[in-house]
Amino acid sequence: MKGKFKLVTAMLIFGSIGVFVKHINLSSSEIAFLRGVIGCSFLIGVGFWAKQRPSFTSIKENGKLLILSGTAIGLNWIFLFQAYRYTTIAIATLSYYFAPIFVMALAPFVLKEKLTYIKVGCILTAMIGLFLIVNPDGNVGGVYNQVIGILYGLSAAILYAGVILMNKFIKNLPDQETTIIQLLVASLILFPYILIKDNINFSSLTLYSGLMILILGIFHTGIAYYLYFSAVKELKGQTIAVLSYIDPISAVIFAAIFLGENMSLIQIAGGVLILSSTFLSERLERTAQKVGKIDLFHWIKIKDLKKEGN
Repeated sequence: MKGKFKLVTAMLIFGSIGVFVKHINLSSSEIAFLRGVIGCSFLIGVGFWAKQRPSFTSIKENGKLLILSGTAIGLNWIFLFQAYRYTTIAIATLSYYFAPIFVMALAPFVLKEKLTYIKVGCILTAMIGLFLIVNPDGNVGGVYNQVIGILYGLSAAILYAGVILMNKFIKNLPDQETTIIQLLVASLILFPYILIKDNINFSSLTLYSGLMILILGIFHTGIAYYLYFSAVKELKGQTIAVLSYIDPISAVIFAAIFLGENMSLIQIAGGVLILSSTFLSERLERTAQKVGKIDLFHWIKIKDLKKEGN
C-alpha cells in the first residue's frame, strides 16, 4: 500500500506540470534549463544523504548513450513546454502520450521486435484519436495554434520515445543514477542553447514565477522521481502500468479546475482512443506472455516508464 501511495503521488505531481509551467513568464528553454539544474541538484543531494556512491566505471561505459539521451530530454522539455503555450494542457498531454505509440512503431527497427497486427491496430487507433482532438472550434487561438501545439507535443513524444529506447541499452547503472546524469547533461546542453537564443535574461522573472520554478524543479523533478524510483522497487510492473494513467487523466482534470480549459465531446473521444490504444497494447502483451502466442511490445517497464519526465 505504501508503494502504491508513493506512485500515485508521483503521477499526480507529474500531471500538474502544465498548470505550473503556464504561470512561469520565461521562455520554454529557460524553464527547461532551470528545471534540470534544480532537479539534478536535488537528486544529487538525496544521493549524498543516502550515502550512495556514483558508479564511475558504469557511467564511462554508457557515456555516449547518456549524452544522447540527456540531450533528448532537454529538447523534449522545450518542445513540451512550447506545446503548453500553443494549445491546452489536455491536448498537449494527449499528444505527448503518443510516445509509446512511437516506441511500438520504432521497436521493430531498433530492437528487432516483431510488428504484429495488434500493434498496427493500436497505432492506427491512436492516430484516429489524434485526428479527433484537432478541433477547429477549440481553445487557444483556434485550429492553427492547436495544430502547432500538437506538433510540438508530438516532437516531444518522439524525443521521449528515443530516450526510452536508448535507456534499454544502458547497462549496469541504477535508475536514479542514470536520471541524475541525464538531467545534468540536459542542463549542460541547454545552457549554450539559451545563451545564444535567449541570452539568459531572467530580469522578467517575478517572485511568483520564481516560486513556480522552484516547485517545478524540486517537486516535479526531484521529489517526483524519488517517489517513483522508491515505488517501482515495491510494486509489480502491471500495477505500475495501470497507475501510470493517472498522469494524463489528472493533467486534463487539473487544467479544467485551475485553468478553466475544457474539451469537446469529440476531443474527449480522441483522448480515450489514444489512451486506450496504449493501455490495450500493454494488456494484450501481458495476456500474450501468459499464453505464449502473441509477441507485443511491452513499452511500459519499470526501468522506462516516466524515467525522465514530461
